[in-house]
Amino acid sequence: MNAHVRPVDPATDPGLPRHDWTLEEVEALFELPFTQLVFRAAEVHRRWFDPTELQLSQLLSVKTGGCPEDCGYCAQSHKFKTGVGASKLMEAETVIAAAAEAKAGGAQRFCMGAAWRDLKDRDLPKVAAMISGVKALGLETCATLGMLTPDQAKELKAAGLDFYNHNLDTGPDYYDKVVTTRTYQDRLDTLAAVRDAGMSTCCGGIVGMGETRRDRAGLLHQLAVLPAHPDSLPINDLMPIPGTPLGDSKAVDPLEFVRMIAVARIVCPKAMVRIAAGREHMTKELQALCFLAGANSIFVGGRLLTTNNPEKSADEALLEDLKMKPMGSAALA
Repeated sequence: MNAHVRPVDPATDPGLPRHDWTLEEVEALFELPFTQLVFRAAEVHRRWFDPTELQLSQLLSVKTGGCPEDCGYCAQSHKFKTGVGASKLMEAETVIAAAAEAKAGGAQRFCMGAAWRDLKDRDLPKVAAMISGVKALGLETCATLGMLTPDQAKELKAAGLDFYNHNLDTGPDYYDKVVTTRTYQDRLDTLAAVRDAGMSTCCGGIVGMGETRRDRAGLLHQLAVLPAHPDSLPINDLMPIPGTPLGDSKAVDPLEFVRMIAVARIVCPKAMVRIAAGREHMTKELQALCFLAGANSIFVGGRLLTTNNPEKSADEALLEDLKMKPMGSAALA
Protein backbone atom coordinates (compact mmCIF):
# COMPACT_ATOMS: atom_id res chain seq x y z
CA MET A 1 0.00 0.00 0.00
CA ASN A 2 1.27 3.50 -0.76
CA ALA A 3 0.45 7.17 -0.49
CA HIS A 4 -2.18 6.86 -3.19
CA VAL A 5 -4.39 4.69 -0.95
CA ARG A 6 -7.59 6.40 0.14
CA PRO A 7 -9.30 5.93 3.53
CA VAL A 8 -11.09 2.61 3.86
CA ASP A 9 -14.87 2.49 3.88
CA PRO A 10 -15.77 -1.20 4.29
CA ALA A 11 -19.41 -0.57 3.41
CA THR A 12 -18.79 0.99 0.02
CA ASP A 13 -15.24 0.21 -1.11
CA PRO A 14 -15.31 -2.31 -4.01
CA GLY A 15 -11.54 -2.62 -3.83
CA LEU A 16 -11.39 -4.34 -0.45
CA PRO A 17 -10.21 -7.98 -0.56
CA ARG A 18 -12.91 -10.63 -0.30
CA HIS A 19 -12.55 -14.37 0.21
CA ASP A 20 -16.18 -15.33 -0.40
CA TRP A 21 -16.31 -14.98 -4.18
CA THR A 22 -18.47 -17.56 -5.94
CA LEU A 23 -17.50 -19.05 -9.28
CA GLU A 24 -20.66 -17.54 -10.75
CA GLU A 25 -19.62 -14.06 -9.60
CA VAL A 26 -16.20 -14.45 -11.20
CA GLU A 27 -17.77 -15.70 -14.42
CA ALA A 28 -20.09 -12.69 -14.41
CA LEU A 29 -17.08 -10.35 -14.31
CA PHE A 30 -15.74 -11.96 -17.48
CA GLU A 31 -19.08 -11.33 -19.17
CA LEU A 32 -19.13 -7.58 -18.49
CA PRO A 33 -18.79 -5.23 -21.46
CA PHE A 34 -15.07 -4.85 -22.09
CA THR A 35 -14.82 -1.15 -21.33
CA GLN A 36 -16.89 -1.51 -18.18
CA LEU A 37 -14.71 -4.37 -16.92
CA VAL A 38 -11.46 -2.53 -17.60
CA PHE A 39 -12.75 0.66 -15.97
CA ARG A 40 -13.78 -1.25 -12.84
CA ALA A 41 -10.41 -3.01 -12.67
CA ALA A 42 -8.58 0.29 -13.15
CA GLU A 43 -10.51 1.80 -10.23
CA VAL A 44 -9.58 -1.14 -8.00
CA HIS A 45 -5.95 -0.86 -9.11
CA ARG A 46 -5.83 2.79 -8.13
CA ARG A 47 -7.27 1.89 -4.75
CA TRP A 48 -4.01 0.14 -3.83
CA PHE A 49 -1.29 1.13 -6.31
CA ASP A 50 0.19 3.99 -8.28
CA PRO A 51 -0.98 3.15 -11.85
CA THR A 52 2.15 4.69 -13.38
CA GLU A 53 4.50 2.20 -11.67
CA LEU A 54 5.66 -1.27 -12.65
CA GLN A 55 7.64 -3.76 -10.62
CA LEU A 56 10.50 -5.20 -12.69
CA SER A 57 11.36 -8.84 -12.03
CA GLN A 58 14.03 -11.06 -13.54
CA LEU A 59 14.00 -14.84 -13.72
CA LEU A 60 16.88 -17.33 -13.84
CA SER A 61 16.69 -21.07 -14.39
CA VAL A 62 19.09 -22.42 -11.77
CA LYS A 63 18.44 -26.04 -12.73
CA THR A 64 17.09 -26.73 -16.22
CA GLY A 65 15.45 -29.80 -17.75
CA GLY A 66 15.07 -33.41 -16.74
CA CYS A 67 11.83 -32.89 -14.81
CA PRO A 68 9.80 -36.10 -14.23
CA GLU A 69 6.44 -34.30 -14.42
CA ASP A 70 4.23 -34.24 -17.52
CA CYS A 71 2.98 -30.63 -17.51
CA GLY A 72 1.76 -30.33 -21.09
CA TYR A 73 3.11 -26.82 -21.62
CA CYS A 74 6.64 -27.35 -20.34
CA ALA A 75 9.82 -27.77 -22.37
CA GLN A 76 11.65 -29.12 -19.32
CA SER A 77 9.83 -32.44 -18.93
CA HIS A 78 11.98 -35.45 -19.78
CA LYS A 79 8.83 -37.05 -21.18
CA PHE A 80 8.81 -34.71 -24.20
CA LYS A 81 11.33 -34.25 -27.02
CA THR A 82 11.87 -30.50 -26.95
CA GLY A 83 15.63 -30.22 -27.33
CA VAL A 84 16.04 -28.97 -23.75
CA GLY A 85 18.72 -31.01 -22.00
CA ALA A 86 19.06 -31.63 -18.28
CA SER A 87 21.58 -29.65 -16.28
CA LYS A 88 22.82 -29.73 -12.71
CA LEU A 89 21.94 -27.16 -10.07
CA MET A 90 24.01 -24.03 -10.57
CA GLU A 91 26.58 -22.96 -8.01
CA ALA A 92 25.41 -20.29 -5.58
CA GLU A 93 28.20 -17.90 -6.62
CA THR A 94 27.07 -18.04 -10.26
CA VAL A 95 23.47 -17.31 -9.32
CA ILE A 96 24.44 -14.41 -7.05
CA ALA A 97 26.58 -12.91 -9.82
CA ALA A 98 23.63 -13.14 -12.23
CA ALA A 99 21.40 -11.46 -9.65
CA ALA A 100 23.90 -8.63 -9.24
CA GLU A 101 23.90 -8.13 -13.01
CA ALA A 102 20.09 -8.15 -13.02
CA LYS A 103 20.01 -5.50 -10.31
CA ALA A 104 22.47 -3.36 -12.23
CA GLY A 105 20.12 -3.65 -15.21
CA GLY A 106 17.16 -2.36 -13.20
CA ALA A 107 15.55 -5.51 -11.79
CA GLN A 108 13.92 -5.12 -8.38
CA ARG A 109 13.00 -8.75 -7.80
CA PHE A 110 15.02 -11.86 -8.65
CA CYS A 111 13.34 -15.22 -9.18
CA MET A 112 15.16 -18.57 -9.18
CA GLY A 113 13.53 -21.58 -10.84
CA ALA A 114 14.53 -25.25 -10.72
CA ALA A 115 12.97 -27.99 -12.85
CA TRP A 116 12.13 -30.34 -10.00
CA ARG A 117 9.00 -32.21 -8.96
CA ASP A 118 9.93 -31.41 -5.37
CA LEU A 119 12.81 -29.95 -3.44
CA LYS A 120 15.22 -32.55 -2.04
CA ASP A 121 16.76 -31.95 1.38
CA ARG A 122 20.24 -32.60 -0.07
CA ASP A 123 19.85 -29.50 -2.28
CA LEU A 124 18.63 -27.22 0.48
CA PRO A 125 22.04 -25.89 1.62
CA LYS A 126 23.02 -24.76 -1.88
CA VAL A 127 19.59 -23.25 -2.54
CA ALA A 128 19.67 -21.47 0.82
CA ALA A 129 23.08 -20.01 -0.04
CA MET A 130 21.68 -18.68 -3.33
CA ILE A 131 18.75 -17.08 -1.59
CA SER A 132 20.75 -15.46 1.20
CA GLY A 133 23.28 -14.13 -1.29
CA VAL A 134 20.63 -12.62 -3.56
CA LYS A 135 18.82 -11.16 -0.55
CA ALA A 136 22.06 -9.51 0.59
CA LEU A 137 22.13 -7.59 -2.69
CA GLY A 138 18.96 -5.79 -1.66
CA LEU A 139 16.73 -7.60 -4.15
CA GLU A 140 13.34 -9.10 -3.40
CA THR A 141 13.78 -12.88 -3.59
CA CYS A 142 11.49 -15.47 -5.16
CA ALA A 143 11.97 -19.16 -5.93
CA THR A 144 10.04 -21.93 -7.65
CA LEU A 145 11.43 -25.35 -6.78
CA GLY A 146 8.46 -27.70 -6.97
CA MET A 147 6.56 -29.09 -4.02
CA LEU A 148 7.75 -28.29 -0.48
CA THR A 149 7.33 -29.86 2.92
CA PRO A 150 6.46 -27.55 5.84
CA ASP A 151 9.99 -27.91 7.25
CA GLN A 152 11.58 -27.04 3.90
CA ALA A 153 9.39 -23.95 3.65
CA LYS A 154 10.60 -22.83 7.07
CA GLU A 155 14.24 -23.30 6.04
CA LEU A 156 13.74 -21.26 2.87
CA LYS A 157 12.11 -18.52 4.92
CA ALA A 158 15.07 -18.54 7.32
CA ALA A 159 17.45 -18.20 4.35
CA GLY A 160 15.74 -14.97 3.35
CA LEU A 161 13.20 -16.05 0.74
CA ASP A 162 10.45 -13.46 0.36
CA PHE A 163 8.16 -15.20 -2.15
CA TYR A 164 7.57 -18.77 -3.23
CA ASN A 165 6.07 -19.38 -6.66
CA HIS A 166 3.77 -22.35 -7.10
CA ASN A 167 1.17 -21.87 -9.82
CA LEU A 168 -2.20 -23.60 -9.96
CA ASP A 169 -1.87 -23.44 -13.78
CA THR A 170 -5.59 -23.56 -14.58
CA GLY A 171 -9.02 -24.17 -13.07
CA PRO A 172 -9.59 -27.41 -11.17
CA ASP A 173 -11.96 -28.85 -13.80
CA TYR A 174 -9.38 -28.55 -16.59
CA TYR A 175 -6.28 -29.35 -14.60
CA ASP A 176 -6.05 -33.07 -15.44
CA LYS A 177 -6.07 -32.19 -19.16
CA VAL A 178 -2.74 -30.43 -18.58
CA VAL A 179 -0.98 -32.31 -15.75
CA THR A 180 -1.41 -35.87 -14.46
CA THR A 181 1.71 -36.35 -12.32
CA ARG A 182 0.71 -33.89 -9.59
CA THR A 183 -2.75 -33.23 -8.17
CA TYR A 184 -4.44 -29.92 -7.60
CA GLN A 185 -4.40 -30.67 -3.89
CA ASP A 186 -0.63 -31.19 -4.02
CA ARG A 187 -0.31 -27.60 -5.24
CA LEU A 188 -2.69 -26.26 -2.59
CA ASP A 189 -0.74 -28.13 0.11
CA THR A 190 2.54 -26.50 -0.94
CA LEU A 191 0.90 -23.07 -0.90
CA ALA A 192 -0.35 -23.79 2.62
CA ALA A 193 3.17 -24.77 3.75
CA VAL A 194 4.52 -21.51 2.29
CA ARG A 195 1.88 -19.39 4.06
CA ASP A 196 2.36 -21.23 7.34
CA ALA A 197 6.12 -20.55 7.17
CA GLY A 198 5.43 -16.83 6.92
CA MET A 199 6.45 -16.40 3.29
CA SER A 200 4.48 -14.57 0.65
CA THR A 201 2.90 -16.64 -2.11
CA CYS A 202 3.34 -16.13 -5.84
CA CYS A 203 0.59 -18.05 -7.59
CA GLY A 204 -1.22 -17.73 -10.89
CA GLY A 205 -1.62 -19.69 -14.09
CA ILE A 206 -1.54 -19.95 -17.85
CA VAL A 207 -4.05 -19.05 -20.54
CA GLY A 208 -4.08 -20.46 -24.06
CA MET A 209 -3.93 -24.18 -23.20
CA GLY A 210 -7.30 -24.98 -24.79
CA GLU A 211 -9.26 -24.09 -21.67
CA THR A 212 -12.65 -22.36 -21.73
CA ARG A 213 -13.51 -19.01 -20.20
CA ARG A 214 -15.15 -20.93 -17.35
CA ASP A 215 -11.83 -22.69 -16.70
CA ARG A 216 -10.07 -19.32 -16.57
CA ALA A 217 -12.73 -18.09 -14.16
CA GLY A 218 -12.21 -21.29 -12.17
CA LEU A 219 -8.51 -20.54 -11.74
CA LEU A 220 -9.15 -16.99 -10.50
CA HIS A 221 -11.93 -18.22 -8.24
CA GLN A 222 -9.54 -20.69 -6.61
CA LEU A 223 -7.04 -17.89 -5.99
CA ALA A 224 -9.73 -15.56 -4.66
CA VAL A 225 -10.97 -18.02 -2.02
CA LEU A 226 -7.55 -19.00 -0.65
CA PRO A 227 -7.07 -18.15 3.05
CA ALA A 228 -4.74 -15.39 1.86
CA HIS A 229 -4.74 -14.05 -1.67
CA PRO A 230 -1.49 -14.48 -3.61
CA ASP A 231 0.81 -11.54 -2.94
CA SER A 232 2.06 -11.98 -6.50
CA LEU A 233 -0.23 -13.24 -9.26
CA PRO A 234 1.48 -14.09 -12.57
CA ILE A 235 -0.65 -14.56 -15.68
CA ASN A 236 1.21 -16.42 -18.42
CA ASP A 237 0.16 -16.35 -22.06
CA LEU A 238 1.18 -19.78 -23.33
CA MET A 239 4.32 -19.87 -25.43
CA PRO A 240 3.68 -23.10 -27.39
CA ILE A 241 6.79 -25.29 -27.34
CA PRO A 242 7.27 -27.75 -30.22
CA GLY A 243 7.41 -31.28 -28.87
CA THR A 244 5.05 -30.65 -25.94
CA PRO A 245 1.41 -31.81 -25.95
CA LEU A 246 0.33 -28.16 -26.11
CA GLY A 247 2.81 -27.22 -28.83
CA ASP A 248 0.06 -26.63 -31.40
CA SER A 249 -2.27 -24.64 -29.14
CA LYS A 250 -4.09 -21.67 -30.63
CA ALA A 251 -3.44 -18.29 -29.10
CA VAL A 252 -6.03 -16.70 -26.84
CA ASP A 253 -7.67 -13.60 -28.26
CA PRO A 254 -5.75 -10.54 -26.99
CA LEU A 255 -8.86 -8.91 -25.52
CA GLU A 256 -9.59 -12.13 -23.62
CA PHE A 257 -6.12 -11.91 -22.12
CA VAL A 258 -6.88 -8.35 -20.98
CA ARG A 259 -10.11 -9.64 -19.43
CA MET A 260 -8.06 -12.19 -17.49
CA ILE A 261 -5.83 -9.43 -16.13
CA ALA A 262 -8.80 -7.26 -15.22
CA VAL A 263 -10.69 -9.99 -13.38
CA ALA A 264 -7.51 -11.00 -11.53
CA ARG A 265 -7.10 -7.40 -10.38
CA ILE A 266 -10.70 -7.22 -9.14
CA VAL A 267 -10.80 -10.52 -7.22
CA CYS A 268 -7.27 -10.20 -5.77
CA PRO A 269 -7.07 -6.41 -5.46
CA LYS A 270 -3.84 -6.12 -3.45
CA ALA A 271 -1.82 -8.63 -5.49
CA MET A 272 1.04 -7.70 -7.77
CA VAL A 273 -0.54 -8.84 -11.04
CA ARG A 274 2.28 -9.82 -13.37
CA ILE A 275 2.29 -10.30 -17.12
CA ALA A 276 4.64 -13.27 -17.16
CA ALA A 277 5.41 -15.50 -20.17
CA GLY A 278 4.13 -14.37 -23.55
CA ARG A 279 5.16 -10.72 -23.72
CA GLU A 280 7.53 -11.64 -26.54
CA HIS A 281 4.56 -11.92 -28.91
CA MET A 282 2.44 -9.11 -27.41
CA THR A 283 2.09 -5.74 -29.10
CA LYS A 284 2.84 -2.51 -27.29
CA GLU A 285 -0.87 -1.71 -27.42
CA LEU A 286 -1.88 -5.01 -25.81
CA GLN A 287 0.59 -4.52 -22.97
CA ALA A 288 -0.71 -0.99 -22.44
CA LEU A 289 -4.26 -2.34 -22.14
CA CYS A 290 -3.05 -4.88 -19.59
CA PHE A 291 -1.48 -2.12 -17.50
CA LEU A 292 -4.70 -0.12 -17.74
CA ALA A 293 -6.60 -3.21 -16.56
CA GLY A 294 -4.44 -3.63 -13.48
CA ALA A 295 -1.20 -5.41 -14.36
CA ASN A 296 1.65 -3.78 -12.48
CA SER A 297 4.60 -6.13 -12.86
CA ILE A 298 6.57 -7.65 -15.73
CA PHE A 299 9.56 -9.91 -16.20
CA VAL A 300 12.54 -8.16 -17.73
CA GLY A 301 15.68 -9.58 -19.29
CA GLY A 302 15.90 -11.34 -22.65
CA ARG A 303 15.16 -14.83 -21.28
CA LEU A 304 12.68 -16.54 -18.98
CA LEU A 305 13.23 -20.20 -18.05
CA THR A 306 13.44 -21.62 -21.59
CA THR A 307 11.64 -19.02 -23.72
CA ASN A 308 12.50 -15.57 -25.01
CA ASN A 309 11.42 -12.31 -23.40
CA PRO A 310 11.60 -8.74 -24.75
CA GLU A 311 15.07 -7.21 -24.62
CA LYS A 312 15.90 -4.43 -22.19
CA SER A 313 15.86 -1.77 -24.89
CA ALA A 314 12.32 -2.73 -25.90
CA ASP A 315 11.09 -2.51 -22.32
CA GLU A 316 12.79 0.82 -21.75
CA ALA A 317 11.09 2.15 -24.88
CA LEU A 318 7.74 0.76 -23.73
CA LEU A 319 7.95 2.47 -20.34
CA GLU A 320 9.06 5.71 -21.96
CA ASP A 321 6.22 5.64 -24.49
CA LEU A 322 3.66 5.03 -21.73
CA LYS A 323 5.33 7.47 -19.30
CA MET A 324 5.54 4.70 -16.71
CA LYS A 325 8.39 4.06 -14.28
CA PRO A 326 9.89 1.25 -12.23
CA MET A 327 8.13 0.87 -8.90
CA GLY A 328 9.52 3.18 -6.24
CA SER A 329 11.67 5.19 -8.63
CA ALA A 330 11.53 8.87 -9.48
CA ALA A 331 9.17 9.94 -12.24
CA LEU A 332 10.41 9.69 -15.79
CA ALA A 333 11.29 12.95 -17.49
